[in-house]
Amino acid sequence: MARTTDGNGTPVPQRLLATATRLFAEQGYDRTSVQEIVERAGVTKGALYHYFGSKEDLLQEVYARVLRLQQERLDAFAQADAPVDQRLRDAAADVVVTTIDNLDDAAIFFRSMHHLSPEKNKQVRSERRRYHERFRALIEEGQDAGVFSTATPADLVVDYHFGSVHHLSTWYRPDGPLSPQQVADHLADLLLRALRP
Repeated sequence: MARTTDGNGTPVPQRLLATATRLFAEQGYDRTSVQEIVERAGVTKGALYHYFGSKEDLLQEVYARVLRLQQERLDAFAQADAPVDQRLRDAAADVVVTTIDNLDDAAIFFRSMHHLSPEKNKQVRSERRRYHERFRALIEEGQDAGVFSTATPADLVVDYHFGSVHHLSTWYRPDGPLSPQQVADHLADLLLRALRP
């Protein structure tokens, strides 16, 4: 029977996911075999299939784990006891930082999403739509209160911000001139300036 943790105490599912993420980022999803993943992770194929039904399930989980984190954080920002413009700014900056912190995951997903089955693709899109709808609700709350301009529809504002977020993996470099927080602050400030009445 496969060990449930490695020598450092890392559980097998996390080790498999970390290994798959590294390999998908280095050589692409379609060029990575299940055999390579299990060899690098130091487990058997049986262990992989015990935790993940397929390589496709690993791909889905790469994105889903980041989206779960971002959803939890957005829910906390949305429910905070703060003015709506502060809550939106915090949420807008946070999604940038958490995307940069998980840049490989984001890059893999946007490069490889087309490999998901229609059913899994639909599930991922539904989860992402839930996130975007919660974010949009903050914008609409501010628009209804007169804090934000209604000149631009909230849906378009959401698309504007997330267009920037989704492209981070194509240009952001950890050794570049801006820290993750600086990028997040700039993009969040751009969003708030665009919404100013």
